[in-house]
Amino acid sequence: MLKKPAKTPVHRPPPPQYVRIIGGAWKRTQLPVLDALGLRPTPDRVRETVFNWISHQWGNDWSAAAVLDLFAGSGALGFEAASRGARSVVMVDTHTPVVRQLDAIKDKLHADAVTLVRADALAAAQSMALRGQRFDLVFLDPPYQQELLEKVLPLCTGLLNQDALVYVESGAALPFGADSESDSNQPDGPSTPDWLAPWEAIRTDKAGIVFYHLLKLRAAIQA
Repeated sequence: MLKKPAKTPVHRPPPPQYVRIIGGAWKRTQLPVLDALGLRPTPDRVRETVFNWISHQWGNDWSAAAVLDLFAGSGALGFEAASRGARSVVMVDTHTPVVRQLDAIKDKLHADAVTLVRADALAAAQSMALRGQRFDLVFLDPPYQQELLEKVLPLCTGLLNQDALVYVESGAALPFGADSESDSNQPDGPSTPDWLAPWEAIRTDKAGIVFYHLLKLRAAIQA
């Protein structure tokens, strides 16, 4: 019996990846995502939830907001903030191709409120703090499993205006412990690690493997 010849697998290039802006002046605009660098943009559904949280905190008024995105990647978070009317948005990324892509998007959108910085996130945070730059909202979506969060979150304490918010995206829930008001479900569990202790969680949620949190400094530390 003759066997049919095996089919030669067809190797197709991966389809273009896009994320879309959820709201504001550029609502439904698609942003291209570079595939080669393995970027992991915040999913649309997660971003919609997070921006609803923030808008609720600010009474839907973004006009006075100074925003910092320390791991800009696809630009989904930073351009979303600019679309909603943020006064200024600083977007930081260390990869030249990423920054080049963000610059092209900025030009296409005429996003004059956006400033792009090619730099290491930790170095940029330290430099901006020394220069006295302050922000009302900081986005932290670092690469998972690189332990960057516990290094960069403490630097944010020197970057914030009064009552500022910090959005954190991670591959696991932040380890708030038994001593934290943010975790009342583990009364006998471990204490909060030092790098997280100054913070409290306003809102937290999970979607698939993505854990996302909206934080602010504890009142005693801001005073």
